[in-house]
Amino acid sequence: MKIAIIGSGVSGMSFAQLCKRDQLADVVIFETQKSHGGLARIENTNGYPYHLTGGHCFNSKHQDVLDFVFNDILSLDEWNLVERKADIIFQGHSVPYPIEYSIKHIAEFNPQLATNIVKDFITAQQNIKPSESLHDWFINNFGYSLAKEYLIPYNTKVWGRDISTMSPNWVSDKLPMPNVDSFIMGLLKSGTDTMPHSNFYYPKSGSQQEFLNALREGLNIRFNQKIEGINKDADGKFHINNEVFDKIVYTGPLNKSCDVFDIENLKSFCDKLEFNVVTTMLWEREPCDETWTYLPDSDCPFHRLIHIGNFLIPKKNVSIAEAVGERSYDEMAVAGEKIPTLKKPIGYHVSKHAYVVFDDDRDDSVNNITMSLEKNDIHCLGRFGEWEYYNMDICIKSAMKLVENLKGR
Repeated sequence: MKIAIIGSGVSGMSFAQLCKRDQLADVVIFETQKSHGGLARIENTNGYPYHLTGGHCFNSKHQDVLDFVFNDILSLDEWNLVERKADIIFQGHSVPYPIEYSIKHIAEFNPQLATNIVKDFITAQQNIKPSESLHDWFINNFGYSLAKEYLIPYNTKVWGRDISTMSPNWVSDKLPMPNVDSFIMGLLKSGTDTMPHSNFYYPKSGSQQEFLNALREGLNIRFNQKIEGINKDADGKFHINNEVFDKIVYTGPLNKSCDVFDIENLKSFCDKLEFNVVTTMLWEREPCDETWTYLPDSDCPFHRLIHIGNFLIPKKNVSIAEAVGERSYDEMAVAGEKIPTLKKPIGYHVSKHAYVVFDDDRDDSVNNITMSLEKNDIHCLGRFGEWEYYNMDICIKSAMKLVENLKGR
């Protein structure tokens, strides 16, 4: 079997490596850009690892994903284990993340709000209601006070839209979810969550690109390849640049699949898919201890600072500011100048596809597109290929599932 993979991000390269390891197929990767890595791509800027689309680190609750990465791609002794130390600038104060375990810190500067958060949270947990929107999900799971003061404003900023129009289906495994017992223990002593990224791995080389380069090792990647209008011939084969393939794995943006494949009735569904553009700026900064900082204040366009220099050993004083939407260099620079700890911008980038949006049309559109593609031996994979809010490890897990699926067939 010969498979064409469209896209050389983590999903596409992981699938290719798994095919190679299991001798499932001969694979060729077609990439529109001049380099590999997709959303996780890194640029070296002034000796610093600049994560162009936010920050990327690795850990997983899935042992098979850990085994694949550490045994087959980049051995465990090539990684440092980093402890997450994140904070939130809330009402002018630094509060440890996640906020739901830090109510005692809020009590130090706003005791009435802290009291309201506790009462509302416990009441909500005693009778969690079904939620049709992300807005209601926050209220129903965390109580009105915490939702109103932090969760709703922050997520409105992150998603750049009214979150009452968004589905809550993406939140599983993305947000810390305390129960009443763990919430109360957070009031009595320092509490935290058990999310995979409470600790995470980062390459000892000082750049996530080390992992991406290892993932690329031995793969047949064709760069600078613009692929459009693919269809099947009378024998059920695909022709791409004079090569013939049995199947295609598509990891590009699902909303662009109507341009890549000549299949009827895709465009109307593709046009309904919503996504966010993200602008980042790399800054030299004053020293800090945090790994990242959340910024819910609507007056600042940045929604978080990723202190990428603290992922490294030894640490370096550099951070990535991230903002939703396409922002000019000047807008990002002016916003950063208002944050005293940021000193000088040294990198700037706009990512056209960064985050998928879960609105009311998402499920129906994705199902119709993927069903049409599957009927034609085209398999969708990855964050934008499946239109899911995947972290890097879940992209790998999804590639594993696709390999097993094809083996079964």
